[in-house]
Amino acid sequence: MKYVLIIGAGVGAVMLFLLATAGANTEFFERQYRLLLGINIAFVLFLMAIMGFLLWRFRRRLKSGVFGSRLALRLMLVFSLMAILPGALVYAVSVQFLEKSIESWFDVKVDRALEGGLSLGRTMLESLLAELQKKAQATALMLSESSNPPLLVLNELLLQSQVEEATLFNQDGKVIAFSSESDLALFPGVPNAMMMRHIRIQKAYSAVESIPDKGLYLRVVAPVNVLSLKEDIRVLQLLQPVPVQLARDAERVQAGHQDYQELSLSRQGLTRLYSVTLTLALLLSLFSALAAASLLSEKLSAPLGMLAEGTRAIAQGDYSRRHMVQSRDELGVLTESFNLMTQQLEEAQATAQHNQQQVESARAHLESILANLSSGVLVFDDQLILSKANRSAEQILQVPLISLDGSIIEGCVDKEPQLNTLVTEIRDGFSSGAAGVWQRQLTHSEDGKNQVLLIRGTRLPKISGGGGVVVFDDITNLLQVQRAVAWGEVARRLAHEIKNPLTPIQLSAERVQHKLVHKLNEEDARILRRSTETIVNQVEALKRMVNEFNQYARVPELELRQLDFNRLVREVLSLYETASMAADSNKHMPIKQALADDLPMVRGDSAQLRQVLHNLLQNAQDALIDTLEPLIEVRTEMVHGGVQLSVRDNGCGFSDEIRARVFEPYVTTKPKGTGLGLPIVRKIVEEHEGLIHVENIKPHGAQISIILPTVDKNISARDSKLV
Repeated sequence: MKYVLIIGAGVGAVMLFLLATAGANTEFFERQYRLLLGINIAFVLFLMAIMGFLLWRFRRRLKSGVFGSRLALRLMLVFSLMAILPGALVYAVSVQFLEKSIESWFDVKVDRALEGGLSLGRTMLESLLAELQKKAQATALMLSESSNPPLLVLNELLLQSQVEEATLFNQDGKVIAFSSESDLALFPGVPNAMMMRHIRIQKAYSAVESIPDKGLYLRVVAPVNVLSLKEDIRVLQLLQPVPVQLARDAERVQAGHQDYQELSLSRQGLTRLYSVTLTLALLLSLFSALAAASLLSEKLSAPLGMLAEGTRAIAQGDYSRRHMVQSRDELGVLTESFNLMTQQLEEAQATAQHNQQQVESARAHLESILANLSSGVLVFDDQLILSKANRSAEQILQVPLISLDGSIIEGCVDKEPQLNTLVTEIRDGFSSGAAGVWQRQLTHSEDGKNQVLLIRGTRLPKISGGGGVVVFDDITNLLQVQRAVAWGEVARRLAHEIKNPLTPIQLSAERVQHKLVHKLNEEDARILRRSTETIVNQVEALKRMVNEFNQYARVPELELRQLDFNRLVREVLSLYETASMAADSNKHMPIKQALADDLPMVRGDSAQLRQVLHNLLQNAQDALIDTLEPLIEVRTEMVHGGVQLSVRDNGCGFSDEIRARVFEPYVTTKPKGTGLGLPIVRKIVEEHEGLIHVENIKPHGAQISIILPTVDKNISARDSKLV
């Protein structure tokens, strides 16, 4: 479109120039003006069509909401007004000036002046022509009367006057004598037929003629009278140039008068001609200005539209937009600045994404560490609001801490009352610890089970956002192990210190009885026997206790083999069934078996596992002494990749206090118990890398469960023997 308008404006200017030229040239105007006028009108209509198309395109862009269309329309209107108002003013002034100027051209004074000038020129030429005619008559008389040669007379004439050329012809037009001031004049001009007719009637011919390549000349042709009628008529022709300045002035006056007459005849036509020309020039300039304004406004608004599109892309997160710099003006500088801004934003985005990826990677790494950390971790902000807790913290506390995120520390107690002790210690720790590290140890109770927690806390630096972090561990098992080790050492020393004097005491009591029982009367002998039997029985009891001490303190090294666990359980249970059948029926305690089929092999020490079964069954029987309908149930099953053994009774169960300490040495409710049975069971199970769990059964009763790991598939030949 831009090139179409440029070519059209050029063609229109050329056509307008031709139209103006045709108006100034009457002959060309008569031949080509109508054609040029039609072409210019057609071109104006063409520009109007283009302008209509541009306006329609503007309207469509406005309806479509194209960015920059309103600005382009505003710029086009401003540019159009800047072109229309001065153009209309110049057009109005030009039309008025044209009408007055054309009227002033045909003033009466001008007409009279031109007529006077033309008459003056004619008078001057007629005067010169009359003078030359007199010279011709005088010369003709001399030629007719003088006996001198005609050439001599003609030369004398040229010397005495301004005549340039003198020629004497006969009546047939042949040259008799010829004289000229110009050396280049070889042949004189021969009088024509009209001139010769004047000569035949004895009349002279005079005229002002324009000779090509010479200018304006005075020509006089006169007859030369002869003395005899027999002689031929001779003709004298004189040529005298008109003075150059006079000739020029005469020609100018005549041309001006002729042009004036022609213009006077076409006065109305000239007015219409120049009015139409001005109108076409105005329309051409206006439509060209409108088209140029449209293109210029689009060109000015196009970079703004591209920048707006780029800003929308930036708002959507696309920083890859670049726009070509099409000019070196302010818009070009703005486009360069936009490209530089988008490049910097893209680099900043890439840097931010890289940093974010690093942060996410570090966060994921930290999350992985926290998720796999065995210690519980709680993170608080400056207001002691819980912001994060890891999975181990939930497992240790048995509380869904995710539901407490965003809760202030006191609010955690409202939602989970069992956290009261923990929350109190944390609040006191941060209050007293200030910026340092603090440490606490507390006992946390959950469903009657006591946990010993070791808590460590510290304040986080302000530069990282402040707040605090609390790390805690469940050291219950650690303390139990420490106690077990301590009790084992105590048991070993007690066994060593007590066992040595037991045998001498027993032997001394038996010897006293043997020596004195026959020397005393019956009553004293009975008292002696009862006393010595008491001493021996107590010594035996102390020996059994010492043996249990030794057994707890020194568990023999395991001899692990593949075991058919169900077979081992059946062997132990068969002993109890035999013993129950041999005992009194009032003390019969039935044992119910529920052994799962197809249990995998376990790796264990058969002797140690038999002791585990004996201790569990003995505890169950002791718990059922006062039960009217005692029942013991032994069950095996496959759980969590291991083999589980459960021994259940319908006795009174464990109290909460005893259940929390049931695996500690010397904790028992039996009058004659040592409190080492279950600790020994736990120690053996842990040596087998197994688990043990105690729970009460509703409505009454207790269950002790152990889980032993199964044998790996790759088993060496040394361990392939079944027990």
